[in-house]
Amino acid sequence: MYRDVGFLTSLWVSRDHYPVKRRALDLSHVLEDSRPLPRLPVPHSLGIEKRIHTRFDKAFIVVIGSELYGDTVAIARNISAGGLLVEMSYAPPMGTIVTVHFQYPREECVDEIVARAEVKHHHYLNFTGKRGLDDAASTRAIGLRFVEFLDPGERVDADRIQ
Repeated sequence: MYRDVGFLTSLWVSRDHYPVKRRALDLSHVLEDSRPLPRLPVPHSLGIEKRIHTRFDKAFIVVIGSELYGDTVAIARNISAGGLLVEMSYAPPMGTIVTVHFQYPREECVDEIVARAEVKHHHYLNFTGKRGLDDAASTRAIGLRFVEFLDPGERVDADRIQ
């Protein structure tokens, strides 16, 4: 009955193969997942905050200075350590470096903080008042990322001006 499969039986009874003792394989690393988890898209409706810095929703007046567009009085909102949102009458091109002048009164003088910032975002806001559509309005806003803070009396080198 097994004569037709002689080539298989010869393998089973072969004496040139001796059992070898092997160490157990260390498979503990298989259970460790060192790969980063895939990022799933998160709907904006969940309100998950991606910002690094805490922001303050405060409105105050600033002066935005630019070599190409001059100085403009604007309203700053949502300021943080990384940047701020500024409502303006125009929107400088993305990537433009502007100078932001924060002024605040202090006893008998006015103190000033000066920062250089890059235009990172353009926002066009449409809104209505309490009465409905009869007083619809719109405004422009730009998102600025702080690049550096300057002393108010410091002059900016010509190679840093865009």
